[in-house]
Order: sequence, then C-alpha cells, then structure tokens
Amino acid sequence: MDIEKILRFYNSHRGGLNGAMIGFITACTILIIGFFRAVFIAICVGIGYYIGKRLSDDKDYIKNLLDKVLPPGTYR
Repeated sequence: MDIEKILRFYNSHRGGLNGAMIGFITACTILIIGFFRAVFIAICVGIGYYIGKRLSDDKDYIKNLLDKVLPPGTYR
C-alpha cells in the first residue's frame, strides 16, 4: 500500500484505531503479568505523565512543590 493511503486511513479512523491499540495492549498486559500488576503500572504511568506535563508547563514546578512540602530553603 501507498504510505499516503495508510496515513489517510489512519487520519479518518484515528480514534477507533488508537482505542483498539490501547485495548489490545491492555489486554495483553493483563494476560501476561496479571491484573493488579497491570493496574500498578497504569497508576505509575499516570503519575509520570502528570508530573511530566506539569514540568513541561511550569519549569519551577518541583521547586514550588518542595517549598510547599519542606521548610523553605532545605533542598537548595
């Protein structure tokens, strides 16, 4: 197949294809390593995504977070 046809097909069915791929990967993960381990991995990925998104939006996110948690000036 031509690459343009593949890209056109993907762009017109993006949501369904992405959902099917996520479902397939989730099912394989649960079958291979088990449900609770898969849930733990999903939680870690979610936390990593959240922290990465916050860091890309605000470069001083870690410093501000540490200022809230620790006494000021402890981590410097």
